[in-house]
Amino acid sequence: MSTVVLLTLTGLGLAALYFLVASGLALVFGLADVLNFAHGLFLSVGAYGTWWAAGHLPGGWGFALAVAFGVACGTVVATLVELVLIRPLYRRTIEQVLVTVGLSLAGVALLQASWGSDPRPFPRPRWTQTLTSIAGARVPNDRFLLIGAAAVVLAAMLAVLKYTRIGLVIRAGVEDRSMVTALGIDVRRAFTLVFAIGGAAAALAGALYGVYAGSISPTGGSSLLIFGFIVVVIGGMGSVTGAAYAAVAVGLLQQFVNYTSSGLGDICVVALLAVVLLVRPQGITGKVATS
Repeated sequence: MSTVVLLTLTGLGLAALYFLVASGLALVFGLADVLNFAHGLFLSVGAYGTWWAAGHLPGGWGFALAVAFGVACGTVVATLVELVLIRPLYRRTIEQVLVTVGLSLAGVALLQASWGSDPRPFPRPRWTQTLTSIAGARVPNDRFLLIGAAAVVLAAMLAVLKYTRIGLVIRAGVEDRSMVTALGIDVRRAFTLVFAIGGAAAALAGALYGVYAGSISPTGGSSLLIFGFIVVVIGGMGSVTGAAYAAVAVGLLQQFVNYTSSGLGDICVVALLAVVLLVRPQGITGKVATS
């Protein structure tokens, strides 16, 4: 029983990371129809921004301020990427892919040039390194931090999408961007806001991944980005709720299968993606396309 509890909470912690990465991807693709392969860069910026702030900002502010600084850096970078590089390339899919892939590679090279390619120890709060006993299982406290952060982000995103005017524009734009434009609403502002939200969520994932792994590296965002795309496809393009469901499924599947055979969990996740694409290509919460 204790093993099941440990694997479940660890899987949910991993699912929280996947959701934070995938939620921004889902919104950006659903509204702006952009496959943003530079999304992992926002994650790395958040991780390195938090790492830098923890060592350079005035003492006494705590880890929370360092995370806030990292999230702010990721948000600013995401906003600039949308304004400078993506906005001129809307509806030009091939150019978008080339630019975002190139930006991702350039970002990794810049981080390596600035701080080297070796992993850097991440400054984790002491309480996240301790264990809590639940039903006989000794669970690392950082899992609860990940789960709590993802739950707050999910609730905030759903509240913004459901109860605010900009959320209404975003939801309408996901459903029918042409109709929203025809009504005289400037969807481009919504595009920029969605990129900023996605960048903030990815940067938060980067900071929390440092807590989870204990170190960060310039290429750390790439592996999480892969699973982020998998979660987006399984959950349904443009669906934040679908991304949450899919993240939980992927995180739990990966943890439980890896417990039986190391590395097999990743294969099972890819197999799950293949099954979804074959059986329900629109994702678990997506709508069937009609002509």
